Order: sequence, then structure tokens, then C-alpha cells
Amino acid sequence: MNAFLQELFRVSLYKRTQGRITRQVTLAALAAGIALGFWQLAQHMIQWWEWNRIFSLSITTALTLVGWWMAYRLVNLPRFADFLIAVEAEMNKVSWPTPSELFRASLVVLVTIGALAFVLATFDVFWQWIFTDVLRVI
Repeated sequence: MNAFLQELFRVSLYKRTQGRITRQVTLAALAAGIALGFWQLAQHMIQWWEWNRIFSLSITTALTLVGWWMAYRLVNLPRFADFLIAVEAEMNKVSWPTPSELFRASLVVLVTIGALAFVLATFDVFWQWIFTDVLRVI
């Protein structure tokens, strides 16, 4: 527990030059999620305690700042930072498609989904006809 508290109040960055982009994107996503969550909380608190809007905004602002600090420390915890560094290293190994390859692959997926939708709709109409007109079940 003591090591966790020491890590929580440390300001330095763990392996600052490695996995920088992945850590920044992760931190931005965490910060946005925290800010949106506490903004929603502020809206509810203002409705509950309409008489004390400043108190509600002060509490949620303080909680947002604490949440941002915790997110900053999370992306710099050694185990999590090493994971993010490994993620960035693996992403650099990926062979990304060219725009024309991406367009062709997307077109194949869309045509396949359209064809399958047509086949399923045909089956649906066929079985509906069988049950309603031929067997008179429905």
C-alpha cells in the first residue's frame, strides 16, 4: 500500500520516450470520459440541490481534477505503461492497407451484407407465405 501511495503522488514520467503516442491517446480518452461523467453528475446535482449551484459545480470540478490526476498517474504506472509501450510497438508492426485496398475491401463487405440481407428477406417471405397461405397456421 505504501508503494502505491508513493506512486500516486509521484510527478515523474515512467520511460518518458517510449510509447508516448499511445499513452497520450489513452490519457486523452480517460480524461474525456472522466470529464463527461462528472459533467453529467454536475447536471444531476444542480437538479437535486438547485439552491446551491456553486457547491455542486465546486464538488464536481474538484472530483474532475482528482480524476484527471489519477488518469495521469495510471498511464505512468510501470505495469500499465509497459503494456501501452508494448501496444505501440505492436501497432508499429501492423501492415496498414492503402486507401484503394481499404475501399475495395469495404465494398466487398457491403455487397456481401446486401446479398445476405436479400437472401434472408427472401427466406422470410417464403416461410411467411408457407405458414399463412399454405398451412394457414398464422
